Order: sequence, then C-alpha cells, then structure tokens
Amino acid sequence: MNGADLDAIIRLVDLTSLGTDDTPALITALCWDAQQPDPEDATVPPVAAVCIYPALLSTAENALQGTGIRLAAVAGAFPSGVADPQTKAAQAAAAVAAGAQEIDLTIDRRPVLAGHPEHAGVEVGAVRAAIGDVPLKVILETGELQHPGLIATTAHAVMAAGADMLKTSTGKASRGKHWPGATPQVAGILLAAAVEHTDRPVGVKVSGGVRTVEAALEYLALARKAYGTDNLTPDQFRFGASALLGELVRARRTSA
Repeated sequence: MNGADLDAIIRLVDLTSLGTDDTPALITALCWDAQQPDPEDATVPPVAAVCIYPALLSTAENALQGTGIRLAAVAGAFPSGVADPQTKAAQAAAAVAAGAQEIDLTIDRRPVLAGHPEHAGVEVGAVRAAIGDVPLKVILETGELQHPGLIATTAHAVMAAGADMLKTSTGKASRGKHWPGATPQVAGILLAAAVEHTDRPVGVKVSGGVRTVEAALEYLALARKAYGTDNLTPDQFRFGASALLGELVRARRTSA
C-alpha cells in the first residue's frame, strides 16, 4: 500500500455515526475528526462527508461551517425503510430544511422481495421531487435482497427515478436478522449498473462492514477500474464508515 492510495480513500469517506446514543458532543468530535483525521499530521486530507441522524444536523452544521465537508442525513424510516413514499419524502425534505446537503434514503425492501422492484423507484421519485437537486444516495440493503439479478434490477429502478448514488447497506441488522453489508461481488454489480446508466452520472457507496485497509483498497481498485480513472471523486465513489478512518490513519503513519 502507499500513502497516495490511503489519502484517496480518506477523501472518499462518509464519516458516519448513527447510534441511538449519539449526542451533540459526540457529533462535534466526529466533525473534528472529519476535518483533521490525524491530529498529529495536518497533511492528512479531510473526509468527503459526515453522515448522521437529522436531529443532530444543526450541531454538525456549526462544526463543519466553512470546511467544504458535506453534511449528509439518513431519511426514510432508517434503517428499516418501512414507511410510505409520502412520509419518506416529508422526512427527507425536513432534513434538507434542517441543513442536510445530501440524503441517504433507505428503500422498503418488502415490495422488492415480493417481486416489485419498481416500488423502490416510486419511493425514490417521491423523495426526488421533495428535495430538488440535493444529492440522493439510495440504500438498497443488498444483503437482504441477495439475488444479483434483483439487486441490479432494483438499482436500475432507483437510478431511473433520480438516485445519484447506489449504496449497499444501512450497516444495521433488523429483528435479529444478520445479512452481509458490502461485498466485492455486490460492489461490482452496483458499479456496473452505475456505469451503464448513461442518462447522467451515478456513483456507488459501499457501506456495512468495510473496516480494514485491505478491504478498502480492494473496493478502491474495483471503482477505479469501473470508472476508468485513478482520480475518483466523491460523486463517483464513497466509503460509508466509522471504524475505517482510524485504520487508514494508522496505516498512513506506518507507510510514511
């Protein structure tokens, strides 16, 4: 590994805290970490975005003011996704009004698993209409969908409805169920779908279980190959992570 690749990954990280015990003090500290991932080395770049619950947006907005780091909020009955499209649209619009610059939307997987992947497009269309051109990252929870064909079909449905980014997972389990978050296979499916979508650029966010530098480097290579560039932008690729940033900082120290 080399420092340039590690810095490239850091610039693509959505530093995330989505705990039920999140506090203003915790989110403020998260925002400081986002700006200066290594307090001992000011040359380490900032992350792409901070992703939190809407209730703490004002705290994060104050902490990130003037940094250029994007402020993202989850919406759409996160993490279950179980809500009607109108409710999801209202939640997303409220988050934008509260300061969110990006929305991470969770789809309701129940209709998709029942054979109606187009329903995910209905949800995304309602939210898109409610938030205008605010970037919309759509969480498919691919580990629950499981089948590659269903994942691809659902990805195309949400892109057609206005998704700007395809996201693998919430990183949460539901009612004792445990399914994979990001996997290289699923990342490949989503990257292929995003590249195939020629109406407008679409990105991919891998989230759920990306905790090691080695895994992050594998995903970085997949994304570079898919988009045909070593200089990926946060609009093309993201890592949804909490523990990963610390591992990247430690690896960067040893690689210097």
